[in-house]
Amino acid sequence: MSKSLRLSEKWFRRGLWLVALAFASFLIGLGGAIVDDLPRVERVLELDDFIDRPAAEPLRSTIKASEAAELQATRQLEQVRLQQSAARQASANARETFGNWIATRRATAQPDQDTELIARTKQLDAFKQKEDEVQRLVNAQQQAVLDARQAEQRAREALSLLERDAREKLGAEYRRVELRVFAYRLALTLPLLVVAGWLFAKKRKSTYWPFVWGFIFFALFAFFVELVPYLPSYGGYVRYVVGILVTVLVGRYAIVALNAYLARQKLAEQQPDQVRREELSYDVALARLGKGVCPGCERPVDLKNGEIDFCPHCGIGLFDHCGQCETRKSAFSKFCHACGTSAAATQAPHTL
Repeated sequence: MSKSLRLSEKWFRRGLWLVALAFASFLIGLGGAIVDDLPRVERVLELDDFIDRPAAEPLRSTIKASEAAELQATRQLEQVRLQQSAARQASANARETFGNWIATRRATAQPDQDTELIARTKQLDAFKQKEDEVQRLVNAQQQAVLDARQAEQRAREALSLLERDAREKLGAEYRRVELRVFAYRLALTLPLLVVAGWLFAKKRKSTYWPFVWGFIFFALFAFFVELVPYLPSYGGYVRYVVGILVTVLVGRYAIVALNAYLARQKLAEQQPDQVRREELSYDVALARLGKGVCPGCERPVDLKNGEIDFCPHCGIGLFDHCGQCETRKSAFSKFCHACGTSAAATQAPHTL
């Protein structure tokens, strides 16, 4: 088609295609903003919306209290262990001192030191008693840490069961929300496709075709980018079924269109040569000739062969002679390329 257009017309058409693309891009931007806001129609769901709160709240309180008790008991245990370490060190020092003193007493054998022996023994017992008391404190704090940890573990296990049930309910609700959001997308996209199909069938060659094609591009983008990737899966069944339906619809349209085209071509080939050439537009005829095919039946023809004046497939006239200068020219030309005589002013018989 471009070979039959004037130079300025080519540039105008290119500019109009840019208008179509710009129009489509703005529509896509607007549609994308609307689609991005669709999930906001649904409330954001949380796990607490589906959990058994009367049963979960006491468990959470128990967990918090157990964590606080474990932390406090751990801190106290650290303090007590420091005291235990100090008591053990003091007791060890006292035993070492007592041992040295006993050795000295045996060497001197002084009976008057029996009173001091008793006092030192009592002091050593006091250190041992202090060490035992601190050990009991350590044991008590260790038991407190263990009790708090076990209470927390039991509460977490019970809460985990409740959260597991809640997650199952949340997942099911998310799937329903996903389906509803997809339904919103579908409700926006399907009318666009219907309008785009009508525009393609009725208005794609109208005066305002750039806006028609821009809207068609927008509708296709909305379908393939904003809708198809968000098809619910359900194991792939939905996507495969939708793919089958789309394929069947597109295939049926292509088959019907092809049969209708072949029927029109067959009917056209039965009409007289002059009628068929008059029904073909000048631009379409030149575009088909430029591709090396017959303007009537669109089958390949050797147009460079100077002996071919008629299509060997459908019989339509391809070349004739100027009525003024007898120059061989295209039967679809409006003027003779040799003398410039109008083809409509004088018609010469076709030369076989």
